[in-house]
Amino acid sequence: MTRTKLILIGLIVLTLTLTACFATDPTAPTPNPDSIAVTDPPGGLAAAHPLSIAMLRDRTYPGSDFVIEQTLEPGINYNRYIASYLSDGLKIYALLTVPMSERPPTGYPVVIFNHGYIPPDEYRTTERYLAYTDAFARAGYIVVKSDYRGHGSSEGDPESAYTSPGYTVDVLNALAAARRYPDADPNRVGMWGHSMGGYITLRAMVAEQGIRAGVIWAGVVDSYTDMLTTWFRRDWGDRMIGRYGSPQTNPDFWNAISANSFLGDLSGPVQIHTGTGDATVPYTMSVRLDEQIRAAGGTSELFLWEGDDHNIATHRDDALLLSVAFMHVHVRG
Repeated sequence: MTRTKLILIGLIVLTLTLTACFATDPTAPTPNPDSIAVTDPPGGLAAAHPLSIAMLRDRTYPGSDFVIEQTLEPGINYNRYIASYLSDGLKIYALLTVPMSERPPTGYPVVIFNHGYIPPDEYRTTERYLAYTDAFARAGYIVVKSDYRGHGSSEGDPESAYTSPGYTVDVLNALAAARRYPDADPNRVGMWGHSMGGYITLRAMVAEQGIRAGVIWAGVVDSYTDMLTTWFRRDWGDRMIGRYGSPQTNPDFWNAISANSFLGDLSGPVQIHTGTGDATVPYTMSVRLDEQIRAAGGTSELFLWEGDDHNIATHRDDALLLSVAFMHVHVRG
């Protein structure tokens, strides 16, 4: 083990110890599930924080073999299953579709499908996003839609995607499980994400170089600095500022946890869709991301759907056709 890694481990252990001490202080804030348990060392390495892109890259994602838990009614030209796999020792469930067509010599291409925020107690594996997963499944892709930890029957507690790496870890382990699947081509993998799932997709693509292309719909894709100043002032945002300082006083921390700081490392091209009437996630986030990817030397396609909502409901079919066509070019080949 290198000296750098030993120092990094020492910092994390020290941080965990300090956090435990603060938790016993009756004057300390009450812990909140949306807060981060590990405190960045004052003046220390922002990259050591578990939410940082550096730590996301440093982790391993073994996944596991898929276990078919239930066989569902098939689609028009594909089989549907509820499958499970392992992530951080948790049993995570997922919707798995497999084409009925003849298996290509190298296996079917894969789309890892990252759903947006749904209250965990309302989430069901086979509800919502059916038309979206169907579009890719009918086009000959294996589709894996993960039930993030704490969702549906998945083990673990639900977390805030913006303060914990857990959901991104679950998705990257789903990717690893898909690559182990005998009928999948491990080298032809793309990723699709909506809203919060777009945030996860962007983080995955700067952390994992094997994702050939990504499609993001109405994504939460601003840097943390922009999100905190132009989108939400949620309680967790205030708590994080209270703990780590503002982006102005501690820019290293906020840059370290923002995928936007690493767009030069994107694993592939990105197609972006957003409705200009979106009342949930400002479409300006998508516009900025497109500009930032291009400025970083990457490839981006932006589709602004005039007046459409967060789900791009009015232009859904057109947007799905464009999404599938993009995957055909950059993933299926």
